[in-house]
Amino acid sequence: MLDLGRLRALHAVWVHGSVAAGATALGYTPSAVSQQITKLERETRTPLLERRGRGVALTDAGVQLATTARELLAIVERAETVLEERRGKPAGRLTIAAFASAARGLLPGTLAALERAHPGLDVRMTEVDPHLSVDLVARGSVDLAVAHDWDIAPLPAPEGVEQAVIGDDLCDLLVPDGHRLAGRTGVRREELTGERWICQPPGTVCHDWLIRTLRTAGCEPDLVHQAEENHTQIALVAAGLGIAVMPRLGRGPLPAGVTAVPLDPVPRRRLYALWRTRAARRPAIGATVTALQERFAPHAGERPETVGSAGL
Repeated sequence: MLDLGRLRALHAVWVHGSVAAGATALGYTPSAVSQQITKLERETRTPLLERRGRGVALTDAGVQLATTARELLAIVERAETVLEERRGKPAGRLTIAAFASAARGLLPGTLAALERAHPGLDVRMTEVDPHLSVDLVARGSVDLAVAHDWDIAPLPAPEGVEQAVIGDDLCDLLVPDGHRLAGRTGVRREELTGERWICQPPGTVCHDWLIRTLRTAGCEPDLVHQAEENHTQIALVAAGLGIAVMPRLGRGPLPAGVTAVPLDPVPRRRLYALWRTRAARRPAIGATVTALQERFAPHAGERPETVGSAGL
């Protein structure tokens, strides 16, 4: 009989595209995942992985077995859901994928609260880009995702995936101290002509939102610096090298030299929790979604100095 744990390892490599990424999602080392798949190859007497360039990929037989593993894991999930529902208490392992600023500003407090309230629940979190996390939920690689969208890019809703709103994350304009807009109680987008901008790289929702929004307001943005990390962007603003629009969640206290100015209208992104329909009855799903909403709610309208601080 095929070992379910080894099938799970193969499925993770298939979904995530590499042994290292699959291992991260499972919370194992790449070596442990490789060993599991090697044992599975011996069990099946079939090569399941092959070298391609600098990495590895599943063979045709490996893809077929990974597809079967997905079906078996879905059956196991339904069985676990029934058992957990009958017990009426959140229990077992729950895997979460969360985007970076949520992983920093929202999840630590939420996970700590869940651990205190439900000692039988084993929650494991992985930081994942929001564009990828929804698909990971749909494929059965993670149980729940924390993702976000903007008005220009609504969050996709694949068949078999349900979602609930966690809350709206407000954004501010960050400017260096002494900037012409510092100290203002509100700035309209039309007033931003001629500014030098710091933003995320092309292809990210935040980058696309900035470009489209400013062009709609009649401003052609001058993008002088691009950085993925929010803290890098803030450091560039503090050095007087440009201005930026940034969400509050997970941002933390602003350093000396940076001022937050409200934009009018206020940009916002909406946070969601997503899970598979077949697991919707799991008490663990319900408890986690509620914990995320409760943890986020008190911070939704706070000033930027407090959101994502040590009190979360």
